[in-house]
This record gives sequence, structure tokens and C-alpha cells, in this order.
Amino acid sequence: METKYVMVKKNIKSHIINGKYKINDKIPTESELMAMYKVSRYTVRRAVGDLEHEGYIYRVQGGGMYVNDWINNKVSSDRSNQNVGVVTTHIANYIFPSIINGIDQVISDEGLSILIGNTHDEYEKERHNLLNMLDNDVVGFIIEPTKSTLDNPNLDVYQMIVDSGKPAVFINAHYPQLNFPYVETNDTEAEKALVDYLLDNGHERVLGVFQVDDLQGVHRMNGFIKSYQTHPNVSTSGDIMMYRSSDDINDVLEKIKNRVKVEMNALPTAIVCYNDQLAIEVIGMLSKEGIPVPDQISVAGFDDYQISQYIDPTLTTMEHPKRKMGHTAAQLLLDMLDGKDGSSKILDSKLVVRASTKPI
Repeated sequence: METKYVMVKKNIKSHIINGKYKINDKIPTESELMAMYKVSRYTVRRAVGDLEHEGYIYRVQGGGMYVNDWINNKVSSDRSNQNVGVVTTHIANYIFPSIINGIDQVISDEGLSILIGNTHDEYEKERHNLLNMLDNDVVGFIIEPTKSTLDNPNLDVYQMIVDSGKPAVFINAHYPQLNFPYVETNDTEAEKALVDYLLDNGHERVLGVFQVDDLQGVHRMNGFIKSYQTHPNVSTSGDIMMYRSSDDINDVLEKIKNRVKVEMNALPTAIVCYNDQLAIEVIGMLSKEGIPVPDQISVAGFDDYQISQYIDPTLTTMEHPKRKMGHTAAQLLLDMLDGKDGSSKILDSKLVVRASTKPI
């Protein structure tokens, strides 16, 4: 069972890390803490004594207790096994194991380890992971932003990272308010190449379905538009549907189904999806509706998810350089740890044509 002093210590420390007690704020007095937690003075003194020793608080003679600059001035832990913090929207599925594996290969070769956090594309989890990694004194960060096109409520935490002097690298997208280097795919040109392929092969009415609360989705949508701009003869025939990462997948599929059925005479000849996960779901939905792929509608995705080459029909997609992205981001971070300037990297994709699309 957790002792009272440990409970008090953890609670005060949590308030410090989460920003309830900010750096240089005065924390409650011993008497106030005794009343708040219903514990003895000895228990409070033991708890705050540990926090002072660990560098979370400092005392001013006759003036009380204050929050220390715990990020930079707390007692250093053993740095013989330094960690790099890796925060992604997902960990165990889709393209993320390959990205993380690429990071780990480079990081581990330098004798470092990675501490992994998973946001599920939620701001609260992003905040928790970043603060936890700051508390665990990681030497640097590799981060996939959460909902990168929206106003982020965690910019204060990112400012803490800036103030700490710890280098950080974004992957897949970035927050434009922050001057961190990033490693991204050339999503706009890649999507343009995919839609160019369809338009050049007789398709005119292409439906593009894009997630719009992250930069990848917006850039891919821009590539869709750019392709139609360079095909003026069919520039009025394209259609776009947008959704958010928080939308239920069944609702998204229902809306796509309605787009397909509303005007059967103007049925899209192809559907390009934000990613392969959505494309696979769309193929399943169309099959249930009795619409064969690609004989009646072609379907394409993005990312070259491993399963894409095994489904029926196999999926046309744009390659995401997953492992290369991990390698590049890790090497960029290591260079910054060595005091070198970090510059952003844009990675190219290539078209992978499979059986889910065909010329018309």
C-alpha cells in the first residue's frame, strides 16, 4: 500500500508537472498542505523534502516554498542510458511500427533508447506524453503532431521544450508556430501524381476523400486540386469530401456511399482516399453495395500499407517511405544533439499501381 508521504509527494509533483503550480510559483505552506491532505507535519516535510532534493521545489528563507525550474535544474539521473522521446498518433498498427523501427535502428546504434508515447490523435494524451517525457529527462524528441491543422492547446508544453534546450523533430506534419525541423513526405506532389495517373487513363469523375484536421490530409487534398488544375478539360468533374480524425468510420463510409448513389448517372469512376486504411474500408463497402472494384469504380489509397498488397483486389497507392522517415528523423535529431543545425527534409513517394484501379 502507498504510504501517506508518497501520496502527498506524487500529488504535489503531478501539480508541478501539469502546470497547476508553475515554475517560480509559491506552493501552499506546510500548514496548508497538512489541511489539504489531512496528514501530519512530519508527512508533509518528508514529501517536500524529497521534492526539494530531486529539484522540483526550492525554499526561500522566511518566504516559503517555490517551484523550481524542474526541467533544467532538477537532479540529473544516470545518463549512461539516455532516452529519446518518440510521440506518434498510433504505435502498434498501420505504418507506425515501420517508422518507429526505423527510428530505433539509428538511435540504438548510438547507445540510446527510445521512450514511446501514443496520442491516439488526442490533445490530452499528447500533453500527458510530452510532460511525462520531460519529467523522465529525455535528451530529445521525435514527434508526430496531433491534429496539425487546428489550434493546439499544448503550445505551452512545446514552449517548455524550447526553453529546456532539448532538440525536437516533427514527422509527417508540423506545427507552423514552432521552429522545429520536420521530416515529411511530399504529399501534395504525390497525390497529384496519383490523380494524374487516373485522369490520364480516362477517369474524369474522381471523388477525393480527405482528412482535414492534419497537414497530410490538407496537402493531399491540395494535390488532388492541383491535378485537376492541370487537366482543364475535366476540371469541373472532380468532387471532394472532407472528414475529421474524430469522425466515426461508419459515418464516413455512409457519406461516401451517399455520394456514390445520389446521382447514379454521374457515378464517380474512381475514389482516391486519404490513406490505405480508408481505401480498404471503401472497397469493402462498395462490395457490399454490389459495386465491383475496379470494373465499376476504381479505388486508390496512400501510404502503401503492408496489407494493401494482399487484399482482393490489391490496392493502388502512393508509397510512404516509412522506414526511411524514421531513419532520417533519428539522424537529424542526433545531428542536433551534436550541436549541428537541423534542416527539414522532404521525402519523395512513388506510385504503386495494383489491381484496384484500371483505365477506362
